[in-house]
Amino acid sequence: MQRKDRGFQLYGYVVLENHLHLIASAPDLANAIKSFKMYTARQIIDLLESRSARVLLKQLRALKLRHKTESEYQIWEEGSKPKQISNDEMMDQKLDYIHDNPVKRGYVDDPVHWRYSSARDYAGQTGLAEVITDWR
Repeated sequence: MQRKDRGFQLYGYVVLENHLHLIASAPDLANAIKSFKMYTARQIIDLLESRSARVLLKQLRALKLRHKTESEYQIWEEGSKPKQISNDEMMDQKLDYIHDNPVKRGYVDDPVHWRYSSARDYAGQTGLAEVITDWR
């Protein structure tokens, strides 16, 4: 099911090596995030298996929580940490925070240079994912 079918709207994101930030909304955001995690976990596992990435798969197997009997690997951490954005000022602050993550880590000098981020979309360039930048 496509994100549009679920009413999922993406306003900002950044993907780093060990975490990601999303600014999004949906009628049932918790379920949308759950579906996102399930889909991406399956894609990651399939890719690693197709490339015989045994070391990574072994690490992901070791990370699996004991009560997770329906899966062999653990890709995502349990739960999420949602925060409600209540006004335009807070939205600007959250977008700046997530877009600055790769700069703070020393990966790039300018947020727009990080390919896996919506900073490009906000700079008028085309990013990797469809982002709603006219949220005001």
